[in-house]
Amino acid sequence: MDEYFNTKQPKVRQGDSKKEIFVLIFFAVITSVLWQFQIGIYILYPFTILGTWFHEMSHGLAAMALGGDFRKLELFWDGSGIATHSGGLFLGGIGNAIVAAAGPLGPAIFGSIIIVSTKSQKLTRFFLYFLSILMLLSVLIWIRTLFGIIIISLMGIGIFFAAKKISENKQKLFLQFLGIQAISSIYLSIGYLYSSGAEIEGAGYYSDTQVIQNNLFLPYWFWATAILIFSAIIMIISLRSVYLKEKS
Repeated sequence: MDEYFNTKQPKVRQGDSKKEIFVLIFFAVITSVLWQFQIGIYILYPFTILGTWFHEMSHGLAAMALGGDFRKLELFWDGSGIATHSGGLFLGGIGNAIVAAAGPLGPAIFGSIIIVSTKSQKLTRFFLYFLSILMLLSVLIWIRTLFGIIIISLMGIGIFFAAKKISENKQKLFLQFLGIQAISSIYLSIGYLYSSGAEIEGAGYYSDTQVIQNNLFLPYWFWATAILIFSAIIMIISLRSVYLKEKS
């Protein structure tokens, strides 16, 4: 007697997929708007600190990639942070501009990658573990404030257990949410981007966009606008990529 086995995977209903994407974009918009107000920063406090961690880690890792020494990362209770690097960078002034741009652009690129990774359950779980391990390594190697050590350790452990304990579908939504938080973190510092500098812990610093202007060309507000547009586009493209796969 012949036996037939149906190995075709069930399709995700289009309506459910659209609903998921709508909810994720809704959270991205709400997060971005709330971050423009002091009360919003406190309401979204864990994500405020996570956004700062994404930003400062991107500066430091970009400096390492260009031959510099990522010396330390400082996170402060008010949501501000500083990544310190030393040593000469490849490409000179262009290298300095790349490291400056990595702060706002790095989280957007990483966030889009982990959103797209949710096409595969194996990649979803891998990136949850990867993000958790990266956070815990940053505590061991670079973070130099007690506040930062405590809060990033707790977040890293929480994400690790999410990778082990929650259901596959919830893992996917959770990772997509983290990806959107990474991309949206650029809007945490929108005022900073559209300025020439800021004061952190009593010391003055050039803004990332001012550093780009100093090392390349065009005014800082041009670079701020380009970065914001890029972040919005890359989020839409990454979510659309996941949605189109599910629809097919």
